[in-house]
Amino acid sequence: MARRRSPARLVVALSIAAVLAIFLLYTSLAGGATPSLEPGELKGRAGQVTLSGKVVGSVQDREKARTTGMRFRLRDIEGAGSVRVFYRGSVPDLFKPDRHVYLKGELKNGTFVAQPDSLVTKCPSKYAPKGAGESSSGA
Repeated sequence: MARRRSPARLVVALSIAAVLAIFLLYTSLAGGATPSLEPGELKGRAGQVTLSGKVVGSVQDREKARTTGMRFRLRDIEGAGSVRVFYRGSVPDLFKPDRHVYLKGELKNGTFVAQPDSLVTKCPSKYAPKGAGESSSGA
């Protein structure tokens, strides 16, 4: 006579697998992410965020960025909001006015204080209009 197995083991194993799958999905999508905002969305926001925007005006103290820090202004990419930024760390070669950049940090007393070495510039070929004299096959 053949022995019949209980379905309880299968139910428990599938339940554990489902819980682990949901946990992995949650942590990969929402668990460790910091919000990504533009300068116009910073008001009233507390805590760490990723800020994206366009560098406007002159860039102060670029040569001293690693030691004493530099100051510049960041504006919404498609809007009018702007914020002063204080940054300390390495400065990418492509950093200059009218470039789109990303920084991590937080708003303190009206100035966005960036984490050291968090400044990243967006490659200009990524947002140049097609047919502007550059090929669109670049990275």
